[in-house]
Amino acid sequence: MIQEISALAQVGYAPGGFSLTYLLIIGGSLLASFLISNTLKRRFTEYSQIPIRMTGGQVAAAMLRQNGITDVQVISVPGQLTDHYDPLKKTVNLSESVYGMNSVAAAAVAAHECGHAVQHQQAYVWLGLRSALVPAVELSSKLLNWVMILGFLGLHFMRSPTLLWIWVALFAVTTLFSIVTLPVEFDASRRALVWLETSGVAASMEHEKAKKALFWAAMTYVAAALGSLAQLLYFLMMALGRRD
Repeated sequence: MIQEISALAQVGYAPGGFSLTYLLIIGGSLLASFLISNTLKRRFTEYSQIPIRMTGGQVAAAMLRQNGITDVQVISVPGQLTDHYDPLKKTVNLSESVYGMNSVAAAAVAAHECGHAVQHQQAYVWLGLRSALVPAVELSSKLLNWVMILGFLGLHFMRSPTLLWIWVALFAVTTLFSIVTLPVEFDASRRALVWLETSGVAASMEHEKAKKALFWAAMTYVAAALGSLAQLLYFLMMALGRRD
């Protein structure tokens, strides 16, 4: 049995037909995401204990007002890590803890989401591109699920060149979305930090902590993009190999 596994490993496949290289990519991506997520949670838990004079909701309202944005509403939504900006409804949605909490962590999150509202107001090109990709990403995700179902039914895409190329094309759309998301998120954090500093909401020490919190939040997107890109390159090389 050990000799059989060793032989399979030499040609790149583990028992069950899963590529060892692919398993390493998935495992590495999951490990990176886990470590970054844990660091992010620790930072936000720590910085949630550092009070400032304004709640997250007040920070968001002030940042929007000072940027001349009057048509965006700040609302509280249930759940944790549910903070987001909705460009269609023009709402800055803050989780209950962020909306009502007066801490460095809440201020950083609220200002970041308002950074997206400022991007929308100024027609930031990367935000527009990401929004344009949303319908294609939703369709690609649904079709990828169908390709997986076909695999479970016996038509494994690794054995079908046509299905493999379809998988690569669909996966490329979701990977592109992950990559385009990076400048959007980093720019929103940059805008948030500039405003927090110039508005005087956060003191020097508090500003540095907000910067660290937003950095680790951004790293979650970096890990997702790198993991998606690694998988896309793997399947692309497999498809090109099949062609040859």
